[in-house]
Amino acid sequence: MSFKDLKVSPELIKQLSAADINKPFPIQKATLPNAISGKDILGRGQTGSGKTLAFGLALLTRLSGRHAAPMRPLALVLSPTRELAMQINDVVAPLSRSVNLNSQVVAGGLSYSKQIQALKRGVPIVVATPGRLIDLIQKKHIKLDDIEITVLDEADQMADMGFLPDVKRILDLTKPGGQRMLFSATLDKDVDSLVKKYLKNPVTHSLANEKSTAGNMTHHVLIMEQSQKDLITNQIAARKGKSIFFVRTKHGADKLAKRMNEAGVNVGALHGGKTQAQRSRVLEAFKAGHTNALVATDVAARGIHVDDVSLVVHVDAPENHKDYLHRAGRTARAGAVGTVVTLATHKQRKGVHGLAARAGVRLNESTVRPLDANLIKVTGAAEPSGIPIVTAQGAKSEGEGRSGGYRGSRSRGGGKKKKSRPRPHERRKRPR
Repeated sequence: MSFKDLKVSPELIKQLSAADINKPFPIQKATLPNAISGKDILGRGQTGSGKTLAFGLALLTRLSGRHAAPMRPLALVLSPTRELAMQINDVVAPLSRSVNLNSQVVAGGLSYSKQIQALKRGVPIVVATPGRLIDLIQKKHIKLDDIEITVLDEADQMADMGFLPDVKRILDLTKPGGQRMLFSATLDKDVDSLVKKYLKNPVTHSLANEKSTAGNMTHHVLIMEQSQKDLITNQIAARKGKSIFFVRTKHGADKLAKRMNEAGVNVGALHGGKTQAQRSRVLEAFKAGHTNALVATDVAARGIHVDDVSLVVHVDAPENHKDYLHRAGRTARAGAVGTVVTLATHKQRKGVHGLAARAGVRLNESTVRPLDANLIKVTGAAEPSGIPIVTAQGAKSEGEGRSGGYRGSRSRGGGKKKKSRPRPHERRKRPR
């Protein structure tokens, strides 16, 4: 079955072909005919299953050539994080231009004035996070009365992250009878409440958990001594290929990234404590291959969509089975092969197996030591160079620490800043 068979706009098909995308993924085959015909959709599929194009092609085909009034978009895509919103827009924006549409990201951490200016000019498609969208609604910079198509991406994550009241408030403001498409990896009580209240006779297409059980993804638990965990983690990070290491806290992410850099592994840390500019730089370096390892927290990693990640490592075991699946979904994307590894001590072994069982995953267990045969076979671990990596971000932080963050506290030559003398007219005006 081709995109033409699925009734996708011919202009969009040309753009897809130019990007070497010629065959639809299963989730696209399943949802596009009903979505293009205007029906409400409930699509369940893991991260990496092609959901963005599934809803993106549908709304672009339906809105082809339409114009939006100032501050009144026609389509809304809700995302739990700004990273994911930006990546959705990266997919939608190039395609939208081929059908005379345009899009705008509305999210915190990005230019407030640019978002307002774009909305005032009139933009048909808005990709937004709930918090910033509600802020703009309250300040009357956007109205949702004309929204004909609403998409909730990663709806289960939004429910978990406490966005549910805001999501309901937003949906209540959209056009009654408009099309609604909800895409989710799992369906629990909170997500089910959205389906029952806001979707009318939805057509359900379920590919849930296909990525966690497919033959192109293998799952392992590596049992080790606690005293050797740091060394083993560094050796895994020194492997060839892109790897993502998951930890639970922001402090833990920074600490692990620093230790890896000191061991000679070029790695970036991604978490909610960093500015948007910092997060964008870290993610772009990872995508471009300037760094092959990324340390991330669960919340920050919601927007990591990189197709060539071959290894996911749970340095800290996830809190629940849904987090396990979300993390695992960062590898084996777009039909590629991937490996998911959980690091555990002997005491943690039983708990990790129980967590995996709830996720519908069966783990291959190995006991490992630094650079032993089992570790290398499963992860491709290698000996780090031992030459510390000095990152630009680290150098900046060090400089700010010395000067208190005061810009211009040192001269260009690196010497101390000279104390300026009052000018004559300033001395005359000195208060007595």
